[in-house]
Amino acid sequence: MEKEPFSKRELVRLIWPLVIEQFLAVTIGMADTVMVATSGEAAVSGISLVDAVNTLLIQIFAALATGGAVVASQYLGSQNREGACRSAKQLLYTITAMASGITVLSVIFCRQILRFVFGGIAPDVMSNAQTYYYLTALSYPFMAIYNAGAALYRSMGNSRISMVVSILMNLINIVGNAILIYGFNWGVAGAGTATLLSRIVAAVLMLILIKEKENLIFIENIFRFEFHPDMIRKILAIGVPNGLENGMFQVGKLLVQNLITTFGTSAIAANAIANSVSSFSNIPGNAIGLGLITVVGQCVGAEDYDHAVFYTKRLMKAAYLSMGMINVALFLFAGPIVGVFHLSAAATASASQILTCFAVFNAVIWPVSFTLPNALRAAGDARFTMVTSMLSMWVFRIGFSYILSLLLGLGLPGTWFAMYIDWVVRSLVFLIRFSGGKWKQRRVI
Repeated sequence: MEKEPFSKRELVRLIWPLVIEQFLAVTIGMADTVMVATSGEAAVSGISLVDAVNTLLIQIFAALATGGAVVASQYLGSQNREGACRSAKQLLYTITAMASGITVLSVIFCRQILRFVFGGIAPDVMSNAQTYYYLTALSYPFMAIYNAGAALYRSMGNSRISMVVSILMNLINIVGNAILIYGFNWGVAGAGTATLLSRIVAAVLMLILIKEKENLIFIENIFRFEFHPDMIRKILAIGVPNGLENGMFQVGKLLVQNLITTFGTSAIAANAIANSVSSFSNIPGNAIGLGLITVVGQCVGAEDYDHAVFYTKRLMKAAYLSMGMINVALFLFAGPIVGVFHLSAAATASASQILTCFAVFNAVIWPVSFTLPNALRAAGDARFTMVTSMLSMWVFRIGFSYILSLLLGLGLPGTWFAMYIDWVVRSLVFLIRFSGGKWKQRRVI
């Protein structure tokens, strides 16, 4: 191999802001729900329901942004800066148009969408959900622009910018919540307005920053429309499969959640806390996965597949090491951690047992199931990861959730064991694909 295109210091400089950004996404993402709790259970319920829809849509925006990042990274790797800049502009137009269309539909059919997804919920919950959905729907184009900008900066290897903008966005959201919810007693409307304002600021900042010609990738004359269908096709070749994969993953989780609601209040509470705590274990793996998009994308763009394999292995080792340390702590202290939430004795015992078992499977299997596929996506092999993930999700996670929890009577733990079966299947398929090298034939530029 020739000289390494990314030094260890450059890899650290790329990854650590992503870790902070992922940590913010997990922790401050709960801010609206927590801070609106003073407005009553109907307000909390309304926000939590809408957040399920918002998470689905934001995952789709992020997936399309990833498609743009893969194309831009490959252009940078091939030393084609002009192509990278052109792809950035097309990504911005495409993601903004898509998000704007979803906003229009969400605003017009707000109540109908909520009725379709959640059925006949209580009138006070529906009223709060409508208010929050309407306001957050207005923020979709701005969130999409932020996602596009963040993905482009990551493709340049500059994840610090997206981290700083993310910190600012979340601070505005929290301060806005405090003023509008506590100061003006706006309740759910205050939470939604604060979210909207924070995303507007983040989008405007990204638009200002991405215009700077000092960047490896910059967008000149943003408001002078250009249409390059060939470039859009390349972006969508990664973004659409990735979006379908993420979207179906969220739908699958909702179906499993609906199954869990039949197990009673204790199971629902235990599952909610276990999900909240377990999400922290995945932060390093998610951050390293985002870094893989940049590193492998540039290597593939340069047709340097030896380094693409080398960096994938190096970053996978980092994922295992970092996640291993977190999961050892979770395995040892699951009980005391769950105790902080003051659940019933039954829910506490159930959540503790789930997290203890989760720590083992998460440390051993999760990185190959969810971090490694980003190397395949960065190479352009997004269709394969989509088909694998969707089949595994629907056949093993959803199918075995019903078999283990209902037919075999395992209840809540059965849904978690079904998830582990899904992970094992994914990891085996992705390992075989990566080792076989067929992904090296999927370059998109």
